[in-house]
Amino acid sequence: MGKARGLGIAAVVVGLVGLLLGLGGVGWARHAFGGSVVSGESMAPTYGMGDRVVYERVDGSEVRRGDVVVFSAPDRYGFDGLVMGRVIGVGGDRVACCAGEAGDAPVTLNGEPLREPYLKGGDAGGGYPDYDVRVPEGRLFLLGDHRADARDSRAFPDDHGGTLPASAIRGRVIDDHTVPTLLGVAMMAGAVLVLVAVGLGVAALVVRRKARAAAAVPPPSWAVQG
Repeated sequence: MGKARGLGIAAVVVGLVGLLLGLGGVGWARHAFGGSVVSGESMAPTYGMGDRVVYERVDGSEVRRGDVVVFSAPDRYGFDGLVMGRVIGVGGDRVACCAGEAGDAPVTLNGEPLREPYLKGGDAGGGYPDYDVRVPEGRLFLLGDHRADARDSRAFPDDHGGTLPASAIRGRVIDDHTVPTLLGVAMMAGAVLVLVAVGLGVAALVVRRKARAAAAVPPPSWAVQG
């Protein structure tokens, strides 16, 4: 019965480790990350329609200039889904564009030209009227990378200059999927360990039954001493 007991203990230990890995990975992944599918071209060429993106759930106060974020603004867009945009200005910044005779002047941030290598076609203005916005504290100024096809902060000039409350941010898009991948591996490992634990438990039952069966068989007659 010693072997059966050992297998049973191993099954319990391996099963608990598997459950901890699996459930812990699922819980942490749901808490820390989210996923979405891009449904438009406003962030092209960085992200195109149909691209799957992963975002880390962060508070709006944690985002910085240049971050690509997902946010919810049903009052503006008429739906509760996520919208994607790039943070250009944070509280206290002055964002302006695109005064210039050629119509191709860059966005300026606090009076300095903003370098934007991600722009589609290098078009900083996108055909919108010029603007000059001082971003209130606790709010963000967002633009799409495809300026001619983005309904971003420029489209809502009467609402705090088009700025968005930081509380609307739901996450920051990440291109490094190392952590989510590790969480996925942990969940898979947990599932495998649970299956191994089930196998060990079955093996323990088989060994225990064989031991009981062997103990129940009477000794052969020739082994009985008269």
